[in-house]
Amino acid sequence: MTMKHIATLLLFFLPMALQANVVDGLLKGYQVSGAGGFSAEQGAADWQRRVAHAKSGQARSCSDCHGSDLTKEGGHAKTGKLIEPMAPSANPQRLSDAKKIEKWFKRNCKWTWGRECTAQEKGDLLRYLQQQ
Repeated sequence: MTMKHIATLLLFFLPMALQANVVDGLLKGYQVSGAGGFSAEQGAADWQRRVAHAKSGQARSCSDCHGSDLTKEGGHAKTGKLIEPMAPSANPQRLSDAKKIEKWFKRNCKWTWGRECTAQEKGDLLRYLQQQ
């Protein structure tokens, strides 16, 4: 195997390894907070769950902006701003930065559901996103 082949393999597998480490670290932190038994199936249900926003009363879900096919681009429901694919398989940058993940959970949970997500919800959503 040539150095070029090795470099190509590293570029392919490195983002996946980084994502796994970042997500595992976050999940451990959520478990310390009392969450556990994370479920991709529950994450998928949460992704589609429509919740009446506390302030506006408007029912929203994650899929309103990000879509149901997470390998495709989405668009912010209010501003129309383009949102890159959420699926790590389509966007290797997803799930690779713990600070960004926490920032977007805080912002998007408040915008979508009118409150911060619980540690359990975050863990379930991360398990779901990992499979995309």
